[in-house]
Amino acid sequence: MFTGKRPTDERFREGLSLRNFVKAALPERIVEATDPILVEERLTRGTPDVKNSRNDRHLQCLNSLVEIGLTCSAESPNERIDMSDVAIKLCSIRDKFHPTRLCHEVRT
Repeated sequence: MFTGKRPTDERFREGLSLRNFVKAALPERIVEATDPILVEERLTRGTPDVKNSRNDRHLQCLNSLVEIGLTCSAESPNERIDMSDVAIKLCSIRDKFHPTRLCHEVRT
C-alpha cells in the first residue's frame, strides 16, 4: 500500500521482489520506496526535508509500519508475526507518534 507498486510489477523480476525492494530501502531510503503521491502530500503539508527520516516523525512512523509489513510478509509462515502481536505493535506506534490517543486492549 505504501509503495503504490504491485508485486507483479515488471521491475520485480530476476530475484527482486516488492518485499526485497522495500526491505533494501529501510530506513534511510524509505522515501524512494514510498508512493510519490504520499510523498507529495507530505510536502504540501509543510515538511520540506522528507528525505531525512531521522528527523521526520512521519517518516519514522512510516518506517515502523513498513517494518511490520515486512514481518507479516516473510516468505516462511513460521517467520511471520501473529496478528495479535501486529495489533499491539500498531498500538505502540500510534501511542509513540500520536500520544493523545488511547490504545484499546487487544483481545485474542
